[in-house]
Amino acid sequence: MRLLRAPGVYAPQDDTDLLVEAMHAAAIPAGARVLDIGTGTGALAIAAIRAGAAEVTGVDISRRAVWTARVNAALQRLPLRVKLGNALEVVADERFDLVLSNPPYVPAANACAATGPARAWDAGLDGRQLLDPLCARMVELLAPGGVLLMVHSVLCGVDTTLRQLRDTGLKASVVQRRSIPFGPVMRGRIGFLEQHGLIEPGQRHEELVVIRGDRPERPRGDGGAERAGAR
Repeated sequence: MRLLRAPGVYAPQDDTDLLVEAMHAAAIPAGARVLDIGTGTGALAIAAIRAGAAEVTGVDISRRAVWTARVNAALQRLPLRVKLGNALEVVADERFDLVLSNPPYVPAANACAATGPARAWDAGLDGRQLLDPLCARMVELLAPGGVLLMVHSVLCGVDTTLRQLRDTGLKASVVQRRSIPFGPVMRGRIGFLEQHGLIEPGQRHEELVVIRGDRPERPRGDGGAERAGAR
């Protein structure tokens, strides 16, 4: 898929491809409502439309990304809604059957960048500055029976993500893995990553994972209440 990309907008890479693979494996049901958090060029959102989703919303905090995704969807004559802002705020009153997320997850010496291209990858010292709030509130965006597919590096703590999602009531597991060589950003931070014990000396590859979170059809305990009422 050929997409336009404005300067400073995140280019689809291995993590994007891995998330698309996981989405196809999950088999989007006909008529599904899909949310793409951090849509960038709109690559994931457009892939979801092509996979059969009925309504797709892309959200990004970058004005350039919002413009880029809208243009790409228009050029391909696809019905993509794109909104500017934090997904946990701008679509907080909506529920989705599938949420796709490729958030910033690269460990950085400083907090998330406020402006510029680094907003697409910088995520604080442990890479979890945006992962943690997403995990804590993801269940609020999912309809009953809804599915989350989120990609990040193992450097950010896979077990932490799984535990946080499960604490909110989601069933969570790793469904895709891929080892990739460091890109330019990671190569530029090898000293920092080694100093903080995030990689082994000489390590030049990282593993990406896609984590799936499923919201149950019924809240915990409802089944027992129904059985008790039937007696």
